[in-house]
Amino acid sequence: MSPTQTLPTVEPVYMEMRQGLGRPVVMTCRVLRAHPSRVLRFEWLLSNRLLHAGAFDAQRDETEYTIRNLNRDGWGEYTCNVINEAGAGKCTFQVTGKAYPPEFYYDTYSPLWQNRPRVYGFKLQWTQMNPNAVDRIVAYRLGIRQMGLQRWWEQEIPVDGAINKGELMTHNLTELIKPESYEVRLTPITRFGEGDSTIRIVTYSAPINPHLREFHCSFEEEAICMFTQDKNDDFDWTRHSAATRDTKYTPNTGPSGDRSGSKQGFYMYIETSRPRKEDEKARLVSPFFNVAPKNPYVITNPPAYCFGFFYHMYGKHIGTLNALLKQKGQTTSEAPAWSLNGNQGERWKQAKVSIHPTSSFQVVLEGIRGKGIEGDIAIDDVTLEEGECRDPSHPVSNTPLCLLRPLLSELHAPTLARWTRSQLQVSVHILPYMAAMHHLGDDPPGRSEVTLLSVISEANIQTLRL
Repeated sequence: MSPTQTLPTVEPVYMEMRQGLGRPVVMTCRVLRAHPSRVLRFEWLLSNRLLHAGAFDAQRDETEYTIRNLNRDGWGEYTCNVINEAGAGKCTFQVTGKAYPPEFYYDTYSPLWQNRPRVYGFKLQWTQMNPNAVDRIVAYRLGIRQMGLQRWWEQEIPVDGAINKGELMTHNLTELIKPESYEVRLTPITRFGEGDSTIRIVTYSAPINPHLREFHCSFEEEAICMFTQDKNDDFDWTRHSAATRDTKYTPNTGPSGDRSGSKQGFYMYIETSRPRKEDEKARLVSPFFNVAPKNPYVITNPPAYCFGFFYHMYGKHIGTLNALLKQKGQTTSEAPAWSLNGNQGERWKQAKVSIHPTSSFQVVLEGIRGKGIEGDIAIDDVTLEEGECRDPSHPVSNTPLCLLRPLLSELHAPTLARWTRSQLQVSVHILPYMAAMHHLGDDPPGRSEVTLLSVISEANIQTLRL
């Protein structure tokens, strides 16, 4: 090649052209410079098959190739070689019917919901980039993969009618396992076949709505659903699973798995081994929940919520588990909502209690250490739902109700005055049960109110009416 000769420089070097069937396609290859420029030839090819050839005239520095009516045979790679004595420059055009990728919509209001304790759902929303650039999209192929696993699950989402530019489309993902994250892939499908895919990650987080509808926490994530440790208690609750339990753990206390029986599942518990001491407290505080604002012109009762959880209290040194309602106002106050103490056996049990907050509130789960190291208390699957509990529980003593009925039937103020010291001491332990029975509408026959013994001394008997 002579020093004065240069290869033709052309544009575009590469261009992708997306078009639907039956539409025209015009490709233009332009010469930027070449020497010598007087003797320039061109040739158009499709996959090395010659389509058209010719020479440039003095007035033009570009060449065009037009497909008047694109068909399936027209898809492929087109090249235009511009040739002089020094060599050739090449324009490449990729003509395809591939659809553009969808674009995920990330501003969905409350996209995540909890429909069952162990699984969650997610509202997937997206728009389609340049939906009219190619043939109509007939479906989307949805792929979903749990993070950390290799297997993809796929399904097709059919599309009815044409998609408009900016149109928001929705598909609900269900049966997602808490607290796993998922990779989601969405691919448009046309007559051409699959288009470009888009991928996003769906991450679980326990939703806390401004006005509570339903809250569930199984402690499967390290964030523990925005629960916090009280900074003013004596020690902390610990997130734990049986699969990672220390081999030096204290036997004869604590659960062997989470509430579902899984050794991989997590729960919260208080470790009562040394250096813990009797009556030391560990307090786990829920996130704030907002009470819906009241209509000032309508007299209504405070809203009701059902607070529930599973507890495991097994061991000869079990102390006390309390649930307290903590309300925010001019001064933050706490009120006992539920309490239980002592060994409850080697199994998980459920507690439910109705609460009636009048302002923004939190629920505190308070574990109190008993007399020894065999006193681990565990909790799991904490829930909070609008409305009264359907089957509330009020465990506060280990005395069977059937043994209390003879005492309850004699609960009249004149009778109390004749009781012996031992009878009065027994009555102290049955007070909570009597309160619970009154709450459930199970008062002794013939009495609308129950008179409870609250303060007992040798010289003074005071009563509290519920």
